[in-house]
Order: sequence, then structure tokens, then C-alpha cells
Amino acid sequence: MQDQLSRTFSALADPTRRAMLARLSNGEANVSDLAQPFLGAMSLPAVTKHLQVLEKAGLITKTRNAQWRSCKLNGDGLKDAANWMEQYRVFWEESFDRLDAYLKTVTAKQPPEGDESV
Repeated sequence: MQDQLSRTFSALADPTRRAMLARLSNGEANVSDLAQPFLGAMSLPAVTKHLQVLEKAGLITKTRNAQWRSCKLNGDGLKDAANWMEQYRVFWEESFDRLDAYLKTVTAKQPPEGDESV
């Protein structure tokens, strides 16, 4: 059984699902509209499976009104993944800051380019 964070990253691993999320970032859309760009490459049932993965990961919510099935982005679904990645962002920023400080000390010790008096 996968934990929620694993389901989120697994859902985000597929470019089709990322494209669907990008489309939903512009606002709510029905399943037919979401499926349209992919129908040349995959069937409607395949698109529906992608949407189910996104829904199980908590990244989208689907509603049903008569025959219309609408999907919208669930920003809370990305919160755990963003929080998990935040610790690594801090690590890399600190690492780059240390590298920057080191490079400044190294370049300060070198003579200017073209100066051969050293």
C-alpha cells in the first residue's frame, strides 16, 4: 500500500497527467475537454484512467452534474509534496550560498586577467 506522498509523486511522474494538471490550473474543465488533446494518441478510457490516478492522489476532484463530469485542481493535494521538497530546496540554497562564498574568496586571490606582474 502506497502512502499519500508516493501516490502524489507517482501521479506527477507521467507527462500526460502533468499536462492535465496544467490545463486545470486555468480553471475547471469537463472530462471531454481534458481528453481532447490526447484522443489522437489514446482512447477515452485511457484518459479516464489518468484522471482516476490524479483523483486517487488527491490532485483533482471530480464532480458529476447530470451527464457532465467536471474536474478541478485540488491545490491541497500538492501541499504535502511541496512541504517535502521544501527541505531540499533549503539544502540546495545553502549549498549554493557556500559555493558562492568560496568562489568569491578564490577569485579575490587571483590577479586580474592580463596582469603578468605576479
